[in-house]
Amino acid sequence: MKRVYNFDNLDCANCAAKMEEKIKKIPGVTNASVSFFAQKLVLEGDEARWDEILKEAANAVKTVDSDCTLLVK
Repeated sequence: MKRVYNFDNLDCANCAAKMEEKIKKIPGVTNASVSFFAQKLVLEGDEARWDEILKEAANAVKTVDSDCTLLVK
């Protein structure tokens, strides 16, 4: 499964790189790409674990930058 999510208040390219690194380590994630300029996360992973992956990705974003939010609909 592959989906694209937006960020709110991602203001640091270094933070984006750290987020990408953390999200790639989440079990079930096959690929993740964080774009600081586009303010987007492209996330690929196991559909059976998708809800858990999304929760862990949102937590990873908050641990790197507490002011940034992953916008999940």
